[in-house]
Amino acid sequence: LARSRPIGELLAPTSPFDKKCGRENWTVAFAPDGSYFAWSQGHRIVKLVPWTKCFNNFLLHGTKNVANSVNTRLSRQNSDGCQKNKPCEHIIDCGDIVWSLAFGSSVPEKQSRCVNIEWHRFKFGQDQLLLATGLNNGRIKIWDVYTGKLLLNLMDHTEVVRDLTFAPDGSLILVSASRDKTLRVWDLKDDGNMMKVLRGHQNWVYGCAFSPDSSILCSVGASKAVFLWDMDKYSMIRKLEGHHNDVVACEFSPDGALLATASYDTRVYVWDPHIGVILMEFGHLFPAPTPIFAGGANDRWVRSVSFSYDGLHIASLADDKMVRFWSIEEDYPVQVAPLNNGLCCAFSTDGSVLAAGMHDGSVYFWATPKHVSSLQHLCRMVIRRVMPTSQVRNLPVPSKVVEFLSY
Repeated sequence: LARSRPIGELLAPTSPFDKKCGRENWTVAFAPDGSYFAWSQGHRIVKLVPWTKCFNNFLLHGTKNVANSVNTRLSRQNSDGCQKNKPCEHIIDCGDIVWSLAFGSSVPEKQSRCVNIEWHRFKFGQDQLLLATGLNNGRIKIWDVYTGKLLLNLMDHTEVVRDLTFAPDGSLILVSASRDKTLRVWDLKDDGNMMKVLRGHQNWVYGCAFSPDSSILCSVGASKAVFLWDMDKYSMIRKLEGHHNDVVACEFSPDGALLATASYDTRVYVWDPHIGVILMEFGHLFPAPTPIFAGGANDRWVRSVSFSYDGLHIASLADDKMVRFWSIEEDYPVQVAPLNNGLCCAFSTDGSVLAAGMHDGSVYFWATPKHVSSLQHLCRMVIRRVMPTSQVRNLPVPSKVVEFLSY
């Protein structure tokens, strides 16, 4: 089995009397344009670093002692001197433990969902890049990435904000998932007005993810919950049933045709969200635990799942001290890497690097599998960006071609 190549690490600073508790890195994120990387270092701190500089540093200095070389070479915080064309590093104190992060970028043509607004505190222009941070006390703070300044403080959740996701269409619609069993929809172009509360989860909500066209939201949570929501009507489309324990992470493929969910039942499922069936199962414990045992602690709980930009690869991170890279065309990992105490992972915007956050507040980076996509995969990606499963099935083409275009 191929080992993935480590390319670097960013270490959280430690003090001699540092308590281990509160250092956890629950969330890592890359900006949509690839300009920044952000991670929660623990103890309320979020670090924002220019990704290109950081990546070049890894290539120059190898993997060891990278945090220090990054710190010395990146320009220090200077709120006024940071422009879009020259990103610089920021350290943000969020005031409480940070559980979730999401980058959002603005497209001016996308109007606010609120049509009759006369007055706004903020003009979200073309080159706006925002960072949303979800906190332990239920608050969501919105920061300007280029200046590190606080823009908005959203208060409505009554428990930990466990996950955040921006609609990919540039509308600055933000969805938050919380332990208060709700999802909330915010319009940042309307000064962070809360537009909707999505109710349906009977228990903690662990995660949420938008489909690439922003029309569908997936939310996952305790008690095996996987829900799909119509984001035009704010209504539930369907529940996906199949997991045997809490579902803790979800992500759509880049063409929107597949949905990956990760659960404490030791499995990652890949679904066709449009018809609600499981297409693939990636197991992390062999033999797989029977449903009655899938609820127990077994050192194989899957913590995080991420879909690569190429639509071919999925990364999963489990409690068995491994990161796995799966191909959607194989049922075994194509690459693995050792990782103690990993909590979260995310692919870089171009898909070439996987970042994983750790219990001690640090981040490790690996090179991702390189693979030439098959003609079938390229055709599927093109057509599935614009057509759900039902439409592909009804195309007036031979059945073999429909099969070719189906996952």
